[in-house]
Amino acid sequence: MNTKTCHLTIVGGGITGLSAAFYLHREMEAKGLPVQFQLIEEQERLGGKIRTWRHDGYVIELGPDSFLERKPSAAQLAKDLRLGDQLVRNSTGQSYIWHRDRLMPIPQGAVYGVPTRLKPFLTTELISWPGKLRAAADLVLPASKVEGDRSVGQFFRRRLGDEVVDNLIQPLLSGVYSGDMDNLSLLASFPQFAEWEKQHRSLIQAMKHSRPKTGSKEQPKGIFLSLKNGLESLIEGMEARLPAESIWKGTRLAEVARSETGRYRLVMKDGRVLETDAILFTTPHSVTETLLRPYVELPALPQAKPHMVATIAMGFPEEAVELGLEGTGFIVPRNAGATITACTWVHRKWPHMVPPGKAVLRCFIGRATEQEFLQWTDEEIVERALHDLRKIMAIHQEPEFARVTRLQNAIPYVVGHQQWVLDVEKAVQRELPGIWLAGASYRGVGVPDCIDQGKKAASAFLASVHESAEKVALLT
Repeated sequence: MNTKTCHLTIVGGGITGLSAAFYLHREMEAKGLPVQFQLIEEQERLGGKIRTWRHDGYVIELGPDSFLERKPSAAQLAKDLRLGDQLVRNSTGQSYIWHRDRLMPIPQGAVYGVPTRLKPFLTTELISWPGKLRAAADLVLPASKVEGDRSVGQFFRRRLGDEVVDNLIQPLLSGVYSGDMDNLSLLASFPQFAEWEKQHRSLIQAMKHSRPKTGSKEQPKGIFLSLKNGLESLIEGMEARLPAESIWKGTRLAEVARSETGRYRLVMKDGRVLETDAILFTTPHSVTETLLRPYVELPALPQAKPHMVATIAMGFPEEAVELGLEGTGFIVPRNAGATITACTWVHRKWPHMVPPGKAVLRCFIGRATEQEFLQWTDEEIVERALHDLRKIMAIHQEPEFARVTRLQNAIPYVVGHQQWVLDVEKAVQRELPGIWLAGASYRGVGVPDCIDQGKKAASAFLASVHESAEKVALLT
């Protein structure tokens, strides 16, 4: 690397790449570091899947709508952007599961679908008596002796049985990972479950210990955070603090080559050429792998195919939608016979995002094994969603607006994902020093996970600059 001024190119302007650029630039300014960077984004806008539609007083999220408070990096980013006073917690309320064309309350005390209170679980109609007895076997089953990775479905089916998994756990967990639970990696997605089983043997007992201790009269707090003007406020805040000349939007990277100077030569589709010392790829792995294929053969992960999902946001006068229940929304098991996979009653979960007297229903479509909707028009997707909703609630008029957004999910985290990531990183580091990989394809799909990966990559680059400078100092 050039030890006078080291240059990093960040490929991808989603939350991962932007976080890397923001924290790198902050360190550069604070410490006067001899570092430059360029961020390249193929689209004409930054933010990737994070996109907020502000429309006639509505704040509608077209991608993720929030992040977990217990993962602190997203809230910290908001504070670093001086947006801490804009953080908003979700309103709490009963959530439901679609079961036999009815909305049934999720049993109180269910943590990730695992029962921790006896009476609500015994009285729920979501699980038959044989299913309840099978789940109780968790209290006497020994801890698994399986070493290494296994599927989330395999883990929970052994402990609690098929019915609890299919009717409770699968629809709850699929809100984060929409892939098939029977292929989903336990260690890459929910490693805490395996650890809890080791510590407590019984998963039910483990979940009891994991629940926060609150007073009996204390109103439960929402566990999610957003911002008053939407998650895109984070994107806008970071872009505003970065030098405009360091961001190339609407620019597609066409080729990566090694230059004669030992640096990397990046050729853009529009013909521009950029020489750089290091590259951080935050693009989906399929894009990154294609660009690096001439120089390194990356290990393939069987069955790891991205799939599409769609969100449908529909606005109504509040009196036109009779929910009939208190709460914030519902989820839909695979066996329910519905096209939609979940629905949020946005005006209840995030009331600040909806004008008074209005209601917003935000539905989701697109399980890994159900991709037929790709052939449908937006109008057909809206009609399918409304058809499902009208089975369980009264909707008296057509929506005043409907917005469909199609998004590609990152690589599903199938069994073996963690080892695959390590193997990919090892191959890249061996053949292409100075190149890093980060983003939803690798070490977490949530907003905080991606921010963490961007920050870590920026720190790794700065550490390599410092190490290179020390070597030069020793030689001279």
